[in-house]
Amino acid sequence: AIDNEASDKAARFVRFCDSFNVPLVFVVDTPGFMPGVEQEKNGIIKRGGRFLYAVVEADVPKVTLTIRKSYGGAYAVMGSKQLTADLNFAWPTARIAVIGAEGAAQLLVKRFPDPTAPEVQKIRADFIEGYNLNMAIPYIAAERGYIDAVIEPHQTRLLLRRTMRLLRDKQIQRVQRKHGLIPI
Repeated sequence: AIDNEASDKAARFVRFCDSFNVPLVFVVDTPGFMPGVEQEKNGIIKRGGRFLYAVVEADVPKVTLTIRKSYGGAYAVMGSKQLTADLNFAWPTARIAVIGAEGAAQLLVKRFPDPTAPEVQKIRADFIEGYNLNMAIPYIAAERGYIDAVIEPHQTRLLLRRTMRLLRDKQIQRVQRKHGLIPI
């Protein structure tokens, strides 16, 4: 999970790469931002916002490969298509969703009077299985335009080489402005 320190480190790294025109390749396997009161007290929203800002502001080639988990806000900052990534790919093992199956199931079962009852646990297990088979699969994300292709792991190296060659002359026309609005 992405915590405060990881957000700061990632923001610095993205800005460093952008400063020297080094392309960014995000290899994604994250369940999201680290939850908890301690993280919130230490500014996870602001620090995560800086990471997000660094990614959006970077104008180098950005390619994302989701190999396993990509959930919630972490999905957005780790090179999502909606936030300026050039090309997004996923392995068939990827899980892309707003929330993971376990988290969604937890929200579902807490509505029951006794969430630990055997029948409720059966509902929970069925929900998780259905969610992972029908909702969070990369083919749904591709169908909705969130990723460009679902690729087999053995295709990864060649595809990344071709992608970098395709994007090496990338140019961006920026709106004239004095400075950006970084979260401070």
